[in-house]
Amino acid sequence: MKSSYITPFLDAASLVIQQLVGVRPLPGKFFLKEIMGVDKYVWIHIGIKGEIKGNIYYGIPEEVALKMVSVMMGGYVITELNELGHSAISELGNMVSGNFSTLLYQQGIHVDITPPKLLTPTEQLQFESQKLLMLPLHIDGIGSIDVQVLITP
Repeated sequence: MKSSYITPFLDAASLVIQQLVGVRPLPGKFFLKEIMGVDKYVWIHIGIKGEIKGNIYYGIPEEVALKMVSVMMGGYVITELNELGHSAISELGNMVSGNFSTLLYQQGIHVDITPPKLLTPTEQLQFESQKLLMLPLHIDGIGSIDVQVLITP
């Protein structure tokens, strides 16, 4: 991810999370690292088309996804990520990506995104040797999360 895209991406993530859970997350220092692994993570893929072409992959720890979905569902405690939970967390990725594309458009960069796709465990295995951008966010009442983002050409 180009450094000029990091700020709009963090702005988009902060805005969407604040809208969904009512708390503005505090970003930590982002960094590049080898992928943390695919076990116990929910992975969502969103394609980017236009002046920037590539793919965004969101990796969110399952326990964090459960907390996020619980808050998104009005506080009802979710204990497993069923179809409804997967749909909600996919929509989170869709909303962040949509806001990211809007912020890029305001900078004169025209992009479009594909609908989110929840990846199967088999599809997740392709990430094992990839480097990704780790975006730490602290959300009061939910905890600290590291959103893993992999943008590929």
